[in-house]
Amino acid sequence: MHVSIKKMNIIKTYSILIVDDNKANTEALKQILSSEYTVYTTHCGKSAVEITEKYLPDIILLDIIMPEMDGYAVLAALKNSKKTRRIPVIFITGLRSHSDEVKGLNLGAADYIFKPFSMENVRLRVKNQIDMLTQLRSIERLSMIDQLTELPNRRSFEIQLNSEWARARREKTPISILFIDVDRFKNYNDKFGHPQGDIALKSLAVCLTESLKRPGDFIARWGGEEFVVLLSNTDKNGALRVASEIRENVEQMYIPCDEVLGAKMTVSIGTNTVDQICGTVNKFISDADVALYKAKDKGRNTVVCHTALDP
Repeated sequence: MHVSIKKMNIIKTYSILIVDDNKANTEALKQILSSEYTVYTTHCGKSAVEITEKYLPDIILLDIIMPEMDGYAVLAALKNSKKTRRIPVIFITGLRSHSDEVKGLNLGAADYIFKPFSMENVRLRVKNQIDMLTQLRSIERLSMIDQLTELPNRRSFEIQLNSEWARARREKTPISILFIDVDRFKNYNDKFGHPQGDIALKSLAVCLTESLKRPGDFIARWGGEEFVVLLSNTDKNGALRVASEIRENVEQMYIPCDEVLGAKMTVSIGTNTVDQICGTVNKFISDADVALYKAKDKGRNTVVCHTALDP
């Protein structure tokens, strides 16, 4: 009987760049680490900087004594780049003097591994850096997420907006924003209580997310009962279609509640579109906010688009 065995690929979450002009050292380190991590290697400092910029490894193991560009110069170059300055660098060196170690630490080295190195020592020191990196990224992720709705928070949205704004400017594509506010949410809380208000906001977050069709559409909780949606490469009509669909979906949304008939809610939405980037991000946001308040003034549960004629 013929049995086909499919080779299983181990998912390697983290990557490491090994930089050493001694090929024997590079191969030895690669043997130690390649079973757990994706490993890149190079034998000169200049290419180390280039590889780091291109692949952004999670950790770098860096020799100090190398021709042309030594480890200190490589570390200084990495720390001077906003893109690479936070990548932990572990020096691997035969230099054991206190002054050499202090120099490296002052430049921003995360740790030292002294030659000749042992397999266990390399694995443990790399693992220590990986553990710290994992913890740091977890904290950073939590700081970007709204804890109630589990949507991106305002800080996360502002980062995304700046990125998409720059891309729209570069590619000369339209960009749209929707400001969404729950109608009379204070009354809702007063009637059903704040715990039920939290349930409603969670339900709304799900409804809003499911209303967006494209992977690149970005939604966040702006604060309180306000939400914001960023639609890249979307013109005015496209933004209005999305906003109208959101408004209808929210109106029909089911919210778990003991008093089911009284648990309905509606939203008002203000939209703004910039076809060719001009002005500022703050003006882009404030114009959408103005449109939102006009939607409120029109009686709520409606969509208003900002136009160039608006004050």
